[in-house]
Amino acid sequence: MKIYGLELLRGLGITMGRFIATYTVGFKRTFVNRNRGSFRQSASEKGVFTVQYPEERLKPPERFRVLPVLIYDGKKGDTRTQQAERCTSCGICAKVCPPQCIWIVQAKDAAGKAIPKAAEFSIDTDVCMNCGFCAEFCPFDAIKMDHDFELSNGERHQSHIFDINKLHVSTEYYAETHPIAWAEEQARKKADAERKAAAAAAAAAAAKKAAETPPQ
Repeated sequence: MKIYGLELLRGLGITMGRFIATYTVGFKRTFVNRNRGSFRQSASEKGVFTVQYPEERLKPPERFRVLPVLIYDGKKGDTRTQQAERCTSCGICAKVCPPQCIWIVQAKDAAGKAIPKAAEFSIDTDVCMNCGFCAEFCPFDAIKMDHDFELSNGERHQSHIFDINKLHVSTEYYAETHPIAWAEEQARKKADAERKAAAAAAAAAAAKKAAETPPQ
């Protein structure tokens, strides 16, 4: 494909315009946003700027995903209980995981009978491809994708296998990092509860009417 002189000049003009905007718009924004604690640059903004990481950090988009985490109902720092844990060790996440990096051991009661809880839940973070299939297919909203990407260290074997204790985060934490998804989840659960309540009320009314109707 030939590049004619007019198109060449137009391309150079775009580059020059962005270069100038770096020192006009970007310079002004640097001083305006310096005390906000986080920065976000999108395609609609003009100019470019440099984030002085780690002192300054970009706030990741809500749909940004790194590693899976296990959700339990409660606040940050609360002691987990079996009632608060959402995972039932159904194993769907492990089945749909493309690189097969999830291992689950189902919990058992004192009699040795399996119960719907996970005794062990591990993820090999070096194998995980961050696809989010586990969170997408989980029927209990027990596994979600986290934003934490600062995971490097000097040891690459034991510390990169996250167990159930390292994977657990509270619903309060998830609501802070994923406010839109959390609101949608709560709205969906509320609608389901209202639908079940309406169905139960209709069934009770039908049963009452049938009991009050004399046999023919």
